[in-house]
Amino acid sequence: MDRRLGVCRLEVTGDGAPIREHARPEPSSGDSAAQHWHCHWHCSTTLLVLDDSLKQILRTPGLILWLTGAGVSAESGIPTFRGKEGYWQVGSRHYQPEEMATWAAFQEMPDEVWAWYLYRRSVCRGAEPNVAHRALAKAEERGGDLFLLVTQNVDGLHLRAGNTLDRTYQIHGNIDFMRCSRECLPAPVPLPEGIDLVWNKGRPVTERELQALKCPSCGTMTRPHVLWFDESYDEANFRFQSAIDAAQQASLVVVVGTSGGTSLPMHLGTIAAQRGVPMVVINPEPNPFSALVTRSGNGAFLSGAAGQWLPEIVDALPSA
Repeated sequence: MDRRLGVCRLEVTGDGAPIREHARPEPSSGDSAAQHWHCHWHCSTTLLVLDDSLKQILRTPGLILWLTGAGVSAESGIPTFRGKEGYWQVGSRHYQPEEMATWAAFQEMPDEVWAWYLYRRSVCRGAEPNVAHRALAKAEERGGDLFLLVTQNVDGLHLRAGNTLDRTYQIHGNIDFMRCSRECLPAPVPLPEGIDLVWNKGRPVTERELQALKCPSCGTMTRPHVLWFDESYDEANFRFQSAIDAAQQASLVVVVGTSGGTSLPMHLGTIAAQRGVPMVVINPEPNPFSALVTRSGNGAFLSGAAGQWLPEIVDALPSA
């Protein structure tokens, strides 16, 4: 039996009777202070009880920066769109998501790119915020101005769960919004009400819908408000500098459900680690963020799902 840092597991049967309480093992000479452990006992229900070392980290005064990735949305049933569910057929050719989600593709076939994104939006709108989203909305209620969420997810589920736009930096955009392809608008605008929320895969965009998707200011075609693979972060659309400023000011960083495969989130984590800021990482598998914790020895890696850990984490936070 081994265990993870900062957590006691009290295992119970279906009627609530405890069957075993695991004591925290003494670390061996090869253990890092930030190493994680896994328990191999099986039971009907597992209650996760944060130990004093992790509670102390969570009581760090100051701004808490929360960083979320696709793992949080996956628990609502939203796919990554990088597998077969993301392919899009144009004529006889199948395009991969990495080909569709580009400015180059939009310039070549804007109608098809819009149809693909409206299908993706339909999938996102068919999902509901899960327990992890609701926990983060509760964290904002408790933290106020000491709460800031940076999300890589474009599905808008954090906002639908109750997080506010002012304290939620959507660094990859939001699929419910569009912006002028010539950038004449001061900010993205919501998709018009005439665009169906249910959009079957392969459905084309009609002429009426294309007219509705034109810029309300200059009349040119709008584009989905998302960061494409052949584009760069900026402040105006994706809060690039604001996210960096937050990492430079945060007293604690909590990273949830991300593989660490995109540049800005990893940059934020690196900034925090270099400043000596404690980091709590929640993910089913080790990732580059958990490696930062291991190297610094400052924080904890909790292996598991976002919905499994976030309610306990948020309940342990002090109120602002």
